[in-house]
Order: sequence, then structure tokens, then C-alpha cells
Amino acid sequence: MEELQGEKELYEEYLCAAVEIAKKAGEEIRATFQGKKSIELKSSPADLVTETDQKVEQLIISFLRSKFPDHCFIGEETTAAGAHFELTDSPTWIIDPVDGTTNFVHSFQFVAVSIGLSIAKENIIGVIYNPVLDELFTAIKGRGAFCNGKPISCSRQQDISQCLALVEIGSSRVSAHLQTKLQNINSLIQQGVHGIRSLGSAALNICQVARGGGDVYIEHGIHCWDMAAGVVIIREAGGVIIDPRGGPLDLMSRCVLAASSSQLAASVSACTTHVDYPRD
Repeated sequence: MEELQGEKELYEEYLCAAVEIAKKAGEEIRATFQGKKSIELKSSPADLVTETDQKVEQLIISFLRSKFPDHCFIGEETTAAGAHFELTDSPTWIIDPVDGTTNFVHSFQFVAVSIGLSIAKENIIGVIYNPVLDELFTAIKGRGAFCNGKPISCSRQQDISQCLALVEIGSSRVSAHLQTKLQNINSLIQQGVHGIRSLGSAALNICQVARGGGDVYIEHGIHCWDMAAGVVIIREAGGVIIDPRGGPLDLMSRCVLAASSSQLAASVSACTTHVDYPRD
């Protein structure tokens, strides 16, 4: 019993630290959201990075490392700069400093700080903060999901013909990738979904399903930092998050299917085609 209580207190400490730095990071994002940004290209003309991405990631990692010096870190921008990473059993913070960078560049309000914690390769803590809308999504494994402190839950929708689907094209401009993704959108439409939406942020797409604002989200080509925090939030909201091919989620497989029910996830998996990307 004492061991369980100690673990509970430790997880609360981790969550509080992640929330504190997510809000500080949010201040940095808000300060430059409406202004002119310094932009660089990464893998394609649609894969952007700004000074704010880099500054915010350094801020988050420095803060968490000062509190938890024995923890490991995986960050989008340090990885893009050439740093090697491997997810191990050690406590590992997985960070996307500005999820929705293209949105940020264009001052489109769906931008998020995403901070997840994995322990023994299991997602334990999830914090996703949209500083523009001031919406803070949080979850600890086994303790529910919340938005600004209020419990959230999925819609529990099971019927694909009654759902609102969230789908992203992503940053890849490889013709074969685009063709398959557009075919998948057409397949969903042919199944009778009520509509298709694209927020431009994987983390916030997952949160929309978690809060019941959408029913299913599928994307190929994202990275572990796009979904690590969302994994905990969607599961704690009563939803499911799996590999789009129907198997268990592999955080390093660069694809995701989050849904309000296992039945809906199976339906979407059955009518869509997988897009292969190199593993993280």
C-alpha cells in the first residue's frame, strides 16, 4: 500500500512539473503567435521549424532535466538537428514543443505544447496545452482525463456512418503517399461519415476525440512526439488508440488511429490503406 501511495505521489509530481513548464512554454508561443516568424524548412516545403520551436524545446528540456536529472528526453527539434534517440525502459519525456508549426507560422489557433512521459516503455503522463485557446489537457494513467481541470470523455460512437472523422495529409509531398491518403479520405466519405476535419495538430486531433468533439482520427507519417502525450489522454477518456492496420499501437511506427470505440476503430482500419514510413 505504501509503495502504491509513493508511486501515486511521484506521478503527481511528474504531472505538476509538466503542467508548469507547458504553461511557461505557452507564454513563449503566445508572445510570438501574431508576429513575424523566422522560418526554416526541414524535410519538405510543408515541414517547417521556427526559432520558437527550438527555444521552447530547450526551455522544456532544461526545466525537466533540472527536476529529474536521471530521466531521458526525446524532443522533435533536437532529433531534427541530428541527435540520436532510443526509447528504453528509463523514464523518458517525449516532447513536441510546438505541435502544429505550420498553424503557428500562419497564426492559425490550433497549436499545442505536447509533453508525454514513458516509463518502462509505457505511456504514463500526458500534458497537451493549447496556449492560444488556453486549453490544458491532462491525464495520468488510471486516473481519468481532463481539460482545464474538468473530466472529459469520448463520444462512444460506434457507427462509422454517424461519425466526424479527423484526417491529416501531413508534410510529406511524396506522390504515392499523397495518393493513398486522398484515397483514404475518399473511402471514409464513401462509408458515409458526417464530415472530414483537419486541425493541423496531431496532439489536438487526439484531444478532440478524447473530449467528444470528433469521433475518430487517423494519420500516417507522424512521429512519437506527436502522439506520446495523447496516448494517455485518449485512453483515460475512454477511447482507443491503435495501429491503423488494426494491431496494438507502436509509438515508433509513425502512424496512429484514435477512436471513440473499438468498433469504430475497426471500421476505419478496414476501409483505409496503410502508408509506410521509416520508423522513428
